[in-house]
Amino acid sequence: MELTASMFPENRRQHVSIADRLLYPIRQWLDSFEVRDARVARRLCLLIPASCPFERDIQLFGRHLFHIPPMCKLNPLYEQLVWLRFRSLSFLADVCGEDIAPYC
Repeated sequence: MELTASMFPENRRQHVSIADRLLYPIRQWLDSFEVRDARVARRLCLLIPASCPFERDIQLFGRHLFHIPPMCKLNPLYEQLVWLRFRSLSFLADVCGEDIAPYC
């Protein structure tokens, strides 16, 4: 129980699921990952999409039938990946002085 108490804030202790306990080390690693190499930053920007690739508008003969909402937020690591991509873009723009338009 000590591990759970130190891993999560006081108000979340009783609501910690097994998935949260298993994913916590990965979340911590992604949050603490420092981008120091331009090649790694470029690769991360290419691998992590700027917008959800699953969101679609389904049309038939020019008529809008329905919309498939973005499902990326169902990914338990979504926020960490988005921040990692942002840190990579910031590194390329601020430190390397590169144009980040191709990655947007």
